[in-house]
Amino acid sequence: MDLNAVRAFVAVADAGQFQKAAVDLALTQQAVSKRIAALERDLGVRLFVRTPRGAELTIDGQALLPHARVLLGAEERAVAAVRPGGRALRVDVVGRRVATGGLVRDFHRARPRIALDVVTLFDVGTAVTAVRDGAVDATFRAVTMPGHRLPDGVEALPVLDEPLSLCVGPGHAFARADSVTPAQLAGHRIWMPGNVPGTEWHAYYEAFADAFGPAVDTIGPDFGLEALLDTIAGSPAVATILSERTPHVWPVGHDLRLVPLTDPTPVYPHSLLWRADNPHPGLAALRDYLTATRPRPPEGELWRPSWATAAVRSPSGTSGPPRAW
Repeated sequence: MDLNAVRAFVAVADAGQFQKAAVDLALTQQAVSKRIAALERDLGVRLFVRTPRGAELTIDGQALLPHARVLLGAEERAVAAVRPGGRALRVDVVGRRVATGGLVRDFHRARPRIALDVVTLFDVGTAVTAVRDGAVDATFRAVTMPGHRLPDGVEALPVLDEPLSLCVGPGHAFARADSVTPAQLAGHRIWMPGNVPGTEWHAYYEAFADAFGPAVDTIGPDFGLEALLDTIAGSPAVATILSERTPHVWPVGHDLRLVPLTDPTPVYPHSLLWRADNPHPGLAALRDYLTATRPRPPEGELWRPSWATAAVRSPSGTSGPPRAW
């Protein structure tokens, strides 16, 4: 059924005249008549009777009218659902308990009227494809890991250099240190069972191990952060790497310590990725918020993998690495 014809039918029914309906629809009277005639042919019934006073609904026209209004209302709701700003902004944060999840929570507190749909896409390829194809509006990722480049039309904005610390139990050799340099970790076991090959964080810690010499151990099932911290608390030799921006809740008896890594400070480089032609006003608001509130990086020398040190392309069109995911 042609919704333009349905719209003309409702307009004539409300106006009681073809001429007035034509004015309301910004059409010629002939165009309105043609639409009504086409609708009558499709339905096989007559909808109006012309009278000296204008146009009156037939019995079939009266029966159709409430359903026609429902059809037009459904059309309006369908259009509103995909109109920029008419739906929730969908953002991928990798995990709700990571630093980028906190960034989005802070944005929501600052702009509570912007509806959000927060998702967690684990795989970087899936996340970037979802941005490219419009399945999500934005994702937070470290770009661009070796062998991967951003697709044409996908932009990236650095939003957080997250300082990392060494997490150790009370019996570890570094438990009483005020700080530790990455070079001091050479030969020490850093246990990270969630460090899955193919992820950008696996690429990050591979580069970290190559640069400073720790043994990054990914062996064993990943039972979550709590199980990892249970092991760290009781071990004099095993450590892991965490951030103060990751929510930590552990028993007091564990006596775990977060020891700053310095000279250089390793930072995990988070960027916001989105499609350049995405018109959602909430996306622009998120970018503006992240730019205005971006935390200052730690003082002193910083370390990132070589693939993350180049500036990524921003909305201003500044240069960045080659692109194609």
